[in-house]
Amino acid sequence: MVSTLHKLPALILGLSLSIPLALAQAPSRTDAQDASDITVHVKKNGATIIVDVEMMVQAPPLATWDVLTDYDHMAQFVANVQSSRITDRKGNTLVVAQKSGTSFGLLKFFFDNVREVELVPHSEIRSNLISGDMKASAFTTRIMSGGGGVTRVVNHGEFVPTMWVPPVIGTAFLESETRKQFHELRNEIMRRTTPTKASMPAVQ
Repeated sequence: MVSTLHKLPALILGLSLSIPLALAQAPSRTDAQDASDITVHVKKNGATIIVDVEMMVQAPPLATWDVLTDYDHMAQFVANVQSSRITDRKGNTLVVAQKSGTSFGLLKFFFDNVREVELVPHSEIRSNLISGDMKASAFTTRIMSGGGGVTRVVNHGEFVPTMWVPPVIGTAFLESETRKQFHELRNEIMRRTTPTKASMPAVQ
């Protein structure tokens, strides 16, 4: 059971990357360390696991898109991604290979997956499994302007793991780990869009 639970969280990000967020407020840059506003729902329907994520970020849609599609550098800002690279590109269709891992105490778990990613610039990312530790999976991420400099990110997907996932403990664990991953993505988006001291005009 432990190995099942800890192989799946890293897959969520590899699988992508809707629940309405009523009256949501985008986090300010000073709230970058808080992930509590990121909405994540995970449920089981037979052998299929369904994941819905919604996140608001105080950044333009294009900056958000640039981070979510930066597969060649994703290992630098998402903790459980060990390597990630685009192995083939034909127009807006990519083949992405990723190696990920996570740990629980002294136990460590690793996996590889290869995905076909279809880009609809700069609004939608469709990801489908080619090979890896899943029977099937398909994820779609949508990027929308929320007005006032806010971007809304909505991720929906369904996947069928090769191993059994307990309905309560497993889904709760997946929700927690998925929220952490999207939090890391949001922090990278905000990091790239926050003016540095070097770029700010000198105080007279």
